[in-house]
Amino acid sequence: MIWLEAILPLGIIAGMLCAAGNIQYHIHKAAHGRPKHIGNDMWDVAMERRDKKIIEILSSSSSSSS
Repeated sequence: MIWLEAILPLGIIAGMLCAAGNIQYHIHKAAHGRPKHIGNDMWDVAMERRDKKIIEILSSSSSSSS
């Protein structure tokens, strides 16, 4: 029955870790409009920049041709 005494503090610690993770997730999603990409390296950043540039070029060419 002694192990029951440890359940409450461990539950509080686990709850706080989960809350901190969820708060961080929602703040990042609110700031950037999408969930954080885990394991983002230099290659991923370069590809995101490239994709953003291509989308801007395509959207500007389609709006100018209309």
